[in-house]
Order: sequence, then structure tokens, then C-alpha cells
Amino acid sequence: MARNMLDPKIVTESEIRELPLFIKIYGGLCIASGVISIPVYLMFFGYIAQQLIQNPDTVTIGANPLVALVIAIVGISFAVLDTVGLIVFGISLIKNRRRHAARWSYALIVVTIIQIIIDMMLSGIGSHLIRPAVQLAILIALSITVDPSLRQERELQRRLRNMINREAARDAMLGRDETGEGFIRLNFFNLFWVFIACSVIGLVLETIWHMVVVEPGVYQDRAGLLFGPFSPIYGFGALLMTVALNRFYKKNPIIIFMVSACIGALFEVAVAWFLQISFGVVAWDYNHMRLFGMPDPIAVLFGGRTCTMFAGIWGCLGLAWIRVLLPRLLKLINRIPWTWRYSLTSICTLLMLIDGVMTLQSLDCWFERVSGLTPQTHVEQFYAAHFDDDYMQHRFQSMTITPQDTSRVLSAEDSAA
Repeated sequence: MARNMLDPKIVTESEIRELPLFIKIYGGLCIASGVISIPVYLMFFGYIAQQLIQNPDTVTIGANPLVALVIAIVGISFAVLDTVGLIVFGISLIKNRRRHAARWSYALIVVTIIQIIIDMMLSGIGSHLIRPAVQLAILIALSITVDPSLRQERELQRRLRNMINREAARDAMLGRDETGEGFIRLNFFNLFWVFIACSVIGLVLETIWHMVVVEPGVYQDRAGLLFGPFSPIYGFGALLMTVALNRFYKKNPIIIFMVSACIGALFEVAVAWFLQISFGVVAWDYNHMRLFGMPDPIAVLFGGRTCTMFAGIWGCLGLAWIRVLLPRLLKLINRIPWTWRYSLTSICTLLMLIDGVMTLQSLDCWFERVSGLTPQTHVEQFYAAHFDDDYMQHRFQSMTITPQDTSRVLSAEDSAA
């Protein structure tokens, strides 16, 4: 039975077709994991909270135990959400409720990503992240498999999309939003190359700013990844600007400026807070900024993680981005030959993922060495040998490590090592 595109309530052939046995077995494992994990998670996080409150000498958590406690409580909440979601997801797989299972898989993907971030804040990078990473990969794969869309329909849609894209490329309109509601089509191809281009452009602009304004004539490596000329904060900032301003590109410039300033400043605060809480990294500090001879109120409010001047710069960048830079960048992106774009994008995505993971691992190992912990695992020894403290300080010249500012939960024995 073919799907009626105007009526999504019609039952399709793929929703009737039974899921493979191994997927239903996985559904049973999800139910078992959820049932077992709920009391285990509650006891584990309850133990941590009890130790933090009653026996603070048994753990080392930096200068602010309250932050670690709050993060642990948030972790409990998302752990419970994850386990309940796994139970419902498993039941949906066993009962062959494809549409229901697909929706829960998307929700679980979000919850799993948040759990990974929380685990990094509490324990850094390590083997404890393997389980949620594997779960994330399986959920992504299953979200595609159990989606009720027919395989034949997907293939027809892919071919139709390729035909439309080829015609749009000939008309120099590839990547534009044909509906007119937004400027750019928010697909992975466009957003990935926006991220890459802005990570490089942002690094160049920040380096020039430092050489001209902060320390005239002094070059400082402002890179944010272990390899390559990339500063990902500008790449992710550009993605946020693109998504948020895509429908505002014809609006009043003042509205665009204000939205950009708020998004950029809050994003800067969030990134700085995450780096400091997770790895003790202080990448920038604006506590010294002044406004009309007085301490900058925004810098004071957000602990020096952003300031009025840079919020204004984000506002100007957002306005210039959506009105001037994005249209020109889109033209450059569309110069990538049609026959290369899928393979090139896939290869570059894999390389960027490797670069990102190795960057986080190197920062985590650097944090542990600064904290006085001796490298124990093969991974820690690898980074100690190839990316030692001198290398990291030279590569990330704008960063400093302050272990006392993190929310890491360490045993007393580890902290004394």
C-alpha cells in the first residue's frame, strides 16, 4: 500500500511489516536494562549525594561542591528518563509499533547526548562514556530502520531530490529555501560546510584581533581543536545564527542585531561554563572589561564569560552574517563539484569527529596531569607521550587549566596520587 503524502494517518506497508527478530531481541534487552538500571542509578547517585553532604572528605570536587551536587541531581533526572524511555522503546519494538518506536528513538537520542555531556562534567573522558556512545549509535541506526516510511518511497524521494538539486545547481539556487520562509535550506550538507568555513574564518579574525588590539604585534595560536586551523566556537556559533536567523533575514536590522547579540553572548557563556566545569579550562575571561569607567555589568553577571562589547560584536557579526556573508558563502559551497559533494562531506565529517574526540581526550588527560594524577591507561600514556603539557600549552595558548574550578568527582586516593 503506497503512502498518501497528504494523509499521514494512513497505515503503510512498512508499519504492517514485522520488524526483524534481532531488533525485537534488542527491544527485550532495552526493557531489561531499563528495569535493572532504575534502582541502580538511584542508589549510585544517591550515594554520591550522600557522600557530598555527609562525608565531603572522601571526595575531591573542586571549589564548589554545590555545582557538582546540582549536576549530579540533573544526571539522576536524565538517567531515570533514559531508563523509562528504554522500557517504552523496547515495548514498542516488541509490539512492532514502528511509528511509536521511531518517535521514542529520537527522544532517547537527545537524552543520551545530554547524559554524555553530564558524564563528561562529572568524570571527564573515559570508559564510562562507551556505553552511552554505543547506545547513541544503535539508536541512530534504529531510528532509520524503524521509521515507517517505505524503502521504495525513500529511494524515489532521494532520486527526486537529486533531480531538483541538479536543476537548482544549474540555476545557481542550490541550497536556497524554495518556500521563501527562510534563506537557506537547513540540511546537513549546508550546515556542515557553514561550520567548517566559519571555524576557519573565526580563527583568522580572532588571531588578527589579538595581534592588533589585545597584544599588538604578538601572535598567539587561538586554535580550538587539536589539529587544523579551526576554532569550533565560531563554527557552532554560525550554526546557531543560521538556524535562528534563517527566517529573520528580511527583518529589521535592529531585531537581527538584538537576536544575534543574545544568542552569541549566551552561547559564549555556555561554552565557557562547560569547559571550566568539565576540564577546568579557562579559555577567556572578561572580568577586566570596563563600561563607562565601571565594571562591565554583563561580565560581572556572567562571571567574566562574556561582556557587553563582545555581545555587541556578536550582534554585528550576526547581522553581517545573514545579510552579506551567508549568501556569498552559499555560492562558494555550491562550487563543490556535484560528483564529489557526498563523498567529500562524509570524509571531512569523519575527520572532524576524530579531531573533536581527540581534542576532548587530550584536554581531559592534560587536566589529570595538572591535577597531579599519573597517567595509568594506555590512552592517558599515549596523550602524555605525544601531547604533553608543553605541547598542549603551545597549541592552546589562550587556555589555562584550573582543577579547583571543575565539578569532577574524584576519590580521595586519586586526588592524593
